[in-house]
Amino acid sequence: MSLVMPQDLMYQVISEQQHYKISPHAFFQAWKKGVVIAGPRWFGDGTQENLEVATSKWDLCPRMQLIRQSLGVLSSGEKLFLSAMASFYNADNASSLLKRSGFRGLADLDTLDLQRRQVISKLTLYYHGW
Repeated sequence: MSLVMPQDLMYQVISEQQHYKISPHAFFQAWKKGVVIAGPRWFGDGTQENLEVATSKWDLCPRMQLIRQSLGVLSSGEKLFLSAMASFYNADNASSLLKRSGFRGLADLDTLDLQRRQVISKLTLYYHGW
């Protein structure tokens, strides 16, 4: 018996393979854009130089303790954006940040400006684990 894959399923498989092939690079590019928007002080070693020489997401891990300690002095948009970014790094630790930021669900992302929403959407699309 010959097994033939339906053409639409074959295209779906190829599309998924292509997506996962580019995901690590695309995620990193979106992550760097988010770091630029939020400010490098919240990531890696906190310096602009670190951002410029970073070659992977590991070079720009969120500074979770600093973010946690600073939430009280940030604007609501800054809190939400930083917390959402941190959640890609460590969902368990970032869930309390999101809660403190007033995040109740994905619809709350509508409070972010377009640039920040685009970063979060790309991070979601290309996320492949940390």
